[in-house]
Amino acid sequence: MSKPKQRPPAPLAVDLAPGLVVATYGRHCLVETPEGRRLICHPRGKKNQVVVGDQVLWQIAGDEGSIEKLQDRRNLFYRQDEIRTKSFAANLDRVLILIAADPEYSESQLSRALVAAEAERINPVIALNKSDLTQAFAQAWERLSPYRAMGYSVMPISLSPRSPVADDGVAALCAQLQGLTTLVLGPSGSGKSTLINRLVPDAQVETGEISLALNSGKHTTTSTRWYWVPALDALNETGSGRGALIDSPGFQEFGLHHIEPTRLADCMPDLRAHVGGCKFYNCTHLHEPGCAVLAQVENEKHEGTISIRRHRIYAQLFEELSQQRW
Repeated sequence: MSKPKQRPPAPLAVDLAPGLVVATYGRHCLVETPEGRRLICHPRGKKNQVVVGDQVLWQIAGDEGSIEKLQDRRNLFYRQDEIRTKSFAANLDRVLILIAADPEYSESQLSRALVAAEAERINPVIALNKSDLTQAFAQAWERLSPYRAMGYSVMPISLSPRSPVADDGVAALCAQLQGLTTLVLGPSGSGKSTLINRLVPDAQVETGEISLALNSGKHTTTSTRWYWVPALDALNETGSGRGALIDSPGFQEFGLHHIEPTRLADCMPDLRAHVGGCKFYNCTHLHEPGCAVLAQVENEKHEGTISIRRHRIYAQLFEELSQQRW
């Protein structure tokens, strides 16, 4: 009588360790363990889908690590144009949009970044740099009045060591970001690097160490970097809350092709407040009769609650997002 076949032994369970992605470059990323150790990891598969801020599960693979699982994300802040998608970071509490009084900031670019944050339900903070430039700052501050009226937090700061002011606004800005994970976003010349270097004195040293680890010294920077900032630490229900800044690369364009044109008004608070009052359910808020949004756009006859500049930006974005789907 033949012996009954035995089942093959179950494969040994692989111990997976939790980690936080703190830098990325190409096919490499740097993962930080809960104990603070950092090591190079390689995501499985042909496409690197991890971004800074991701929580992952990894295992040892030689003297490096292999990312085995990407944990669920709370959000993902990214932009998308006709050619590619650029992911900035994941699991954010805030997006800090840093602009300057000089050079003059692009309101279109500001609006695009705000729309992207609204689409992912991330609270944005706007910081206007160079408050020491009295006249230019006053003009730029006035241009931001519609955003303050929408309820956005708009902070005045001065990061210039050459023209210090009595209150540079940095302490008030830090108070807005305490205990939170914040992506710092801004065009060239806005003062983003100055802010990072001020709050993270060893930022350049840390960047060099990350670049050396990830790229064997062939590159000087990574595309996006995570910094723990002691000045942003705060107490919470668990007794502690570490604050972090994520430094992102500068950008000239900010595509929103991942957003449906019919969703655009819901991502603009000044328009969103009135979309429910339109006569037609599929109103584009551009020309329809009985449009509650158009009724609130300022003109020569009445002030309105929506600035004409903001509605013009909405119209341009709506056309752009509609055309790319044909």
